[in-house]
Amino acid sequence: MIELRDIRYCRLGTRDLPAAEWFATTILGLEVMERSKRAVYFKSDARDHTLCYFEGEPEDQTTAFEVATSDELNGAATALEAIGHRVVRGTGEESELRRVRDFISFSDPSANKIELVLRPAHSAQRYHGTRDAGVTGFSHVGLFSTNAARDEVFWTTVFNARVSDRLGDAPLLRVNPVHHTIAILPGRRPGIHHINHQVAATDDIQRSNALLRDRGIPVVFGPGRHPASSAQFLYFTGPDEVTYEYSVGVRSIDDEPIYRERQLEASARGACQWGAQPVVKLI
Repeated sequence: MIELRDIRYCRLGTRDLPAAEWFATTILGLEVMERSKRAVYFKSDARDHTLCYFEGEPEDQTTAFEVATSDELNGAATALEAIGHRVVRGTGEESELRRVRDFISFSDPSANKIELVLRPAHSAQRYHGTRDAGVTGFSHVGLFSTNAARDEVFWTTVFNARVSDRLGDAPLLRVNPVHHTIAILPGRRPGIHHINHQVAATDDIQRSNALLRDRGIPVVFGPGRHPASSAQFLYFTGPDEVTYEYSVGVRSIDDEPIYRERQLEASARGACQWGAQPVVKLI
């Protein structure tokens, strides 16, 4: 079984890099870590970066997870190839672009692009957001799935993910005590459903809600509270129709041996205990 330590970054292609940088700094509140000719790297915590926008097609989206050792990375490549997944080893130049020592890339059964990275860089400088959004760090990603049951089996048997709860057939998966690191959500195509950043307090959710509405940024769900993770949330639309989420108060599952997942309905009622209604279908 491949042991994932944590989620590391998302890489998103865009045809309008200046607009993506404006959104990531002015709206999302991230800090520019570095700019190159064709990419901008953003940090949200002690990691070197957790988001990278690069010049490319908006459909080119990748999510990366960290593994602990070179042996584990090599073992992951062997295990994935053994079950029929094409694995590509990153070059030295590609590793440098990602600020990692080594990585492999592959696609999950829904064709989502995934990277496993070794020794990703941490930053010697404290994160300082462009605005006071209260961001404390990148926390999880939602991935579109063309077959949620199949993808649940993939992530829970090939990898160390465990089901925390389900919204209908959509599993919320954890790889550490945080309630979920991966949300597998039904869709007709591969890609990133949403990118989550944790914030420090309810006040941060409410301040951002006001700012987003004032700036004309579409708020698509919330403010609300998820019954599954207990987190207060706010979803809004970013560049190239990627959804972003702020949340605070996510549950930590520390009673691993006795914890049992729960079944929630795939509806607004199952997704929000405050009664918020999504503007678009999110589940």
